Amino acid sequence: MGLIDRMSTVIKAKVNKILNKFEDPRETLDYSYEKQLELLQNVKRGVAEVTTAKKRLELQKMKLEQNITKLDEQARGALKAGREDLARIALERKSTSQTEIESLTKQIADIYKEQEKLMATEKRLSVKVESFRSTKETIKAQYSAAEAQVKITESVSGISEEMSDVGLAVQRAQDKTEDMKARASALDELVDSGTLEDVTGGTKDDIERELSKIKSKGEVDEQLESLKKEMGK
Repeated sequence: MGLIDRMSTVIKAKVNKILNKFEDPRETLDYSYEKQLELLQNVKRGVAEVTTAKKRLELQKMKLEQNITKLDEQARGALKAGREDLARIALERKSTSQTEIESLTKQIADIYKEQEKLMATEKRLSVKVESFRSTKETIKAQYSAAEAQVKITESVSGISEEMSDVGLAVQRAQDKTEDMKARASALDELVDSGTLEDVTGGTKDDIERELSKIKSKGEVDEQLESLKKEMGK
């Protein structure tokens, strides 16, 4: 079980590393901001719904109050007409309406408290969302600037590496040129000394070489006779 846990930890670490590589914090910030806006819109919608409900109850209460005034007038009119039975019915309806008004008044008060809470929540959330938006834009600007700096630095580093490669190529070319010049000079010396034959005809031919040998032999013989005379032999 311990081995499986370790393997799971390693896999999660690698997955997180891959996700971090491709994750753009600017997109994450924008997504978080959108979610906060959705939450704020839900709160605003709740405020609107509660306000609408309170307004509906207030209108209903107003109608009941108007109806109570009407019933009161009807009861007075019935008594004047000697219809106590009708006056009683009007007063009973008036009492029922008054009970409903009391209930509506309590409901309206409760909804008003809920409305106040939601409105306070909306204000706090609006401030937080606006603050987050400002922070988000600042972080995004800083990230973009840092990203641009990294790209510029990477580009400059790439250019430096290329120039370094060019410098090495030039140095190698110069070294090869010097080697070739030295080789050419050595070959010229070998050709001049007769060690190598110049097939291009730029040096002595066979007859000239033979005459040079005869001349050289004669000079050696003369030097040898002169040396013998000096030594008395």
